[in-house]
Amino acid sequence: MEIIDPTDERVPVRRTLAARTPQLHGAVALLDISKPRGDVFLDRLAELLSERLPEVKFNRYRKPTFTKPAPEELRRTIAAENDFVIEALAD
Repeated sequence: MEIIDPTDERVPVRRTLAARTPQLHGAVALLDISKPRGDVFLDRLAELLSERLPEVKFNRYRKPTFTKPAPEELRRTIAAENDFVIEALAD
């Protein structure tokens, strides 16, 4: 599998995929990074995933702005309350 990084790295960084779990369980964070229509994307994604995975809890979070990393407190909350994270990047 080839991973393409959209950032402008002058010297590409080698990355490996994180270990994948055989099935989704627990709680999943849906993180809206505050770009336009990201909430629309996550609403639809949550709807589709909830139909397929009724045993999984989906928690919603939103960054204050897309121009900066998520605040440390938000990152800690997401890590404490969830097993996985899906981040929305939309315009």
